[in-house]
Amino acid sequence: MPLYKLSSGLIHLTRYLHDVILDFPWFSVFAKSGQSSIVQSLSYLILSGIPAQAQIPPQDVIPPSTPPTIPQLPPKLPPANELLNPGKLEPETSQPLQKPVSGDFFVKSFQVEGSTIFSQGELSEVLKPYTNQRLSLTQLLQARSLITQLYLDRGYLTSGAVIIPQTLDDSVVKIKIVEGELEAINILGLGRLQPDYVRSRIALASKKPLNIPRLLKALQLLQSDPLIGNLSAQLITGSRFGLNLLEIEIKQPDTFSSQISLDNSRSPSVGSVRRRFQVTEGSLLGLGDSLSVGYSQTNGSDGLDFSYNLPVNAYNGALNFSYGSASSNIIEKPFQRLDIGSNSRYYDLSFQQPLIQTPSKNFTLGLSLSRRESETSLLNKPYSLSVGANAKGETRVSAVRFSQEWTSRNSRQVIAARSQFSFGVDAFDATINDDAPDSRFVTWRGQGQWVRLLSQSTSLLLRGDFQLSDRKLLSSEQFALGGLSSVRGYRQDFLLADNGLLLSAEARVPVWEKSKTTLHLVPFFDLGSAWNSGGKNPLTNNILAGVGLGLQLTSDRITARLDWGFPLVSVDSRDHTWQESGLYFSITTSPF
Repeated sequence: MPLYKLSSGLIHLTRYLHDVILDFPWFSVFAKSGQSSIVQSLSYLILSGIPAQAQIPPQDVIPPSTPPTIPQLPPKLPPANELLNPGKLEPETSQPLQKPVSGDFFVKSFQVEGSTIFSQGELSEVLKPYTNQRLSLTQLLQARSLITQLYLDRGYLTSGAVIIPQTLDDSVVKIKIVEGELEAINILGLGRLQPDYVRSRIALASKKPLNIPRLLKALQLLQSDPLIGNLSAQLITGSRFGLNLLEIEIKQPDTFSSQISLDNSRSPSVGSVRRRFQVTEGSLLGLGDSLSVGYSQTNGSDGLDFSYNLPVNAYNGALNFSYGSASSNIIEKPFQRLDIGSNSRYYDLSFQQPLIQTPSKNFTLGLSLSRRESETSLLNKPYSLSVGANAKGETRVSAVRFSQEWTSRNSRQVIAARSQFSFGVDAFDATINDDAPDSRFVTWRGQGQWVRLLSQSTSLLLRGDFQLSDRKLLSSEQFALGGLSSVRGYRQDFLLADNGLLLSAEARVPVWEKSKTTLHLVPFFDLGSAWNSGGKNPLTNNILAGVGLGLQLTSDRITARLDWGFPLVSVDSRDHTWQESGLYFSITTSPF
């Protein structure tokens, strides 16, 4: 059964067949030469609409995605007393007064200068037991130490109080606060990465007065950066009291990586088995900028994608530009003789800015401008094969997308959520139609993932995906169900609709471990539903559900997985691919 029927497309297609096929003399050639399968395929299109098998998969016009993986927790840093040496806090003050004083003396009050952390009221309250009485020199130094201890208790380990040289004619003792600061930040051991990348991020957490817990959090956050391998830091005394030097030694990892993968994650209409090769340089110019280039290929498609990410501030705000292009041909019987083809491209320019960054929590806002373009052809001539395309089979989507991402993690679990609002606009020659779907739309997509470690090697993964739209959508914006990273037990993109919901649960239980290699048994359950907006083009089967079992082998360089999914909801399927038999595989290796 077709996923949806294209009434206007059928009328145009019927006219096209009449004008191009029936009126052309080579129609009789096909019949006489026994090549009637082309005519039969065209007749099937006329009678049943454009089925999913005869359409170009939406994967060709959106950036490539990967199946969800368990996020890795950042490595822990050594304890503070091992990581930082605060040095000498108090100066020598053997002669705090201008005139030698013997015995005791009367102190009416204290005058504290130089504090930006504590108010005069807070300081006076601490010194109250030492006012309006006679004090010895030892008691005077004790009063000073109370102020220093107040700073130490708040984490200002390099700040302290000193009694400046003075007379006591008015019985008022002056205490000066020296608030600690960094004299310099020295970076050692970097390779391609420029020192300012590290220095600017540490400087944000080391403003005067220097707070050690805040500095430790910045070091932990820096440790989680993939461009930073292992780091150790030492805080040493500077040229005078209150000044310190921070030395950070970094062992930077190799920033170049490659990945080769083989899986059956593509639609059978263009060949389900995908071969992909990708290379990434994580520090191209030493600015923390990364470049990634990938090439994907199936028996009926070729795709090239490119992504460049550039940090623009010390708060890890970044600009990203992505581009991809793909060409596809339907190779699935009986439509392969119709020479149905497609060319598509996408462009994305985005800016992401974290607003909350700690070792355990992250909240990021993003804004992107995106462009999706595609053209389809039939019998090697431009032709519309999907709702919303013009007579030449062209669609153009321009959109502004606003995203919000939140992550929370600890030693036992990771919770991640992402929300994205997409606003299609009439700009840059976008597709605009009177009634059919076009570039004007509003959608919201919400995604969530919860990973819970049940034991050292056993984990539970729950994830969800939800999309709502205000109107009918072009195929590149629709929600797809079925396949390796969706509802297993069905072919890739079996359902394609304006709105959709996906819920998935799986457990990963180790059954064999040796050295750095682990074999997991993975029982799973997937449930999804999809529906169109406006009450038109209802889906014959709008609910998919599958249950199954998988095996996942993980080592330091290879990850391989085999899943078998059993469909709980019967659908009309041709059962001639691994996907339609419920079998999915993926093999990923990092050769260098």
